[in-house]
Amino acid sequence: MREQILQMNQITKTYQMGEEEQVVLNNIILTVNRGDFVAILGPSGSGKSTLMNIVGCLDSPTSGNYILSNQKVDELDEAELADIRNREVGFVFQQFQLLPRFSAMQNVELPLVYAGVSEKERKQRVRDMLIRVGLEDKMNNRPNQLSGGQQQRVAIARAMVTEPTILLADEPTGALDQKTGIQIMELFHEIHQEGKTIIMITHDIEIAKHASRIVKILDGKLREEYAYV
Repeated sequence: MREQILQMNQITKTYQMGEEEQVVLNNIILTVNRGDFVAILGPSGSGKSTLMNIVGCLDSPTSGNYILSNQKVDELDEAELADIRNREVGFVFQQFQLLPRFSAMQNVELPLVYAGVSEKERKQRVRDMLIRVGLEDKMNNRPNQLSGGQQQRVAIARAMVTEPTILLADEPTGALDQKTGIQIMELFHEIHQEGKTIIMITHDIEIAKHASRIVKILDGKLREEYAYV
């Protein structure tokens, strides 16, 4: 039986809009095991981005329980949240979020600098990771010298270099053309085959089909789950 690394039980998120309370997430129940590749599929406004922020410890639920790697996330203070976020979650964003004046190497190295890893180890891990994503000849290039697909590969390398428990991807192909998007999804598939746990947020059913499990979200509720692989 595979290890359970994420469990959400009756997660609700509400916002106060004047005198009205808006329910963004409604009684979410979700379990993810080590090695899963889960796509959270939903249209704009469905609550998937809010759910992603809670999964990534960027936001807290209004009520409910969230356990990540045996830690009760909803009981942590801001410093503890930052710590678990840095250790357990690697983020891949739609718009890459690379620092424009930094080379590919420097962008990937940054999380290791914050983690206090020695320079010698940082350089080796960064080189290995950029080779892993197929950018061995682009290590010294800045983002404006890279294509969109290459920039997303740098972002994936940066997310993985700290060896997080979960790779959390928010619309990872949203800023790419179809061909490049497929290439990026092939890379995610390879990473998953190597044993990495991936949670991907998307509005695109064709992108979601690359995952081994799809969870639909609509109006803040998880509607159904099914597997493609």
